[in-house]
Amino acid sequence: MSVPPPPHFDISVVIGCTHVLTEDVIFREVTPDNCLLSRRLLTKTNRLPRWAERIFPGNLSRSVYIVEDSIIDPRSRRLTTLTWNLNHSTLMTVVERCVFHSDQDRPVLTGLTREAWISSGVFGLSRPIQEFGLSKFRSNQMKAMKGLEYALSKLQKAAAQGHHADTKKTENLTASTSSQKPQQYA
Repeated sequence: MSVPPPPHFDISVVIGCTHVLTEDVIFREVTPDNCLLSRRLLTKTNRLPRWAERIFPGNLSRSVYIVEDSIIDPRSRRLTTLTWNLNHSTLMTVVERCVFHSDQDRPVLTGLTREAWISSGVFGLSRPIQEFGLSKFRSNQMKAMKGLEYALSKLQKAAAQGHHADTKKTENLTASTSSQKPQQYA
């Protein structure tokens, strides 16, 4: 069963990450066992460190294309993402897997297991490039967690306001129908 993509929602605006230039849903489907599979293509800015600007050509693209596959499994209450870069793969390839899961002891909490593999095919420079990639990955994860926490707090506030509005609607509906005789059906 194919699911149409949701209306455009620019998460980068919500969490303030200006390095994400585009986000496009390539594929989305609900499987027979009710898992939601998605593939997205993202374009992000790719600023090289100063030492790399002296080594690599100036015409090297400053944008990086990233594929993100995700699986949402409502039965196991698990979201798994796998991301990797499409271009600049000789310079550096970064593959990341994140698994968000509910905590077994406290289901209201979400656990996160994050793994990354960083490799470089540049002869003689692969180790410093990998170390740079790891350092950048670690610092970006702190920013990503802050952004995720901010986005979740905005969603929780919106959900609480929506729940409050629904409660008021129910109260109004109950008040308006309580003075009426109950309907009888034959």
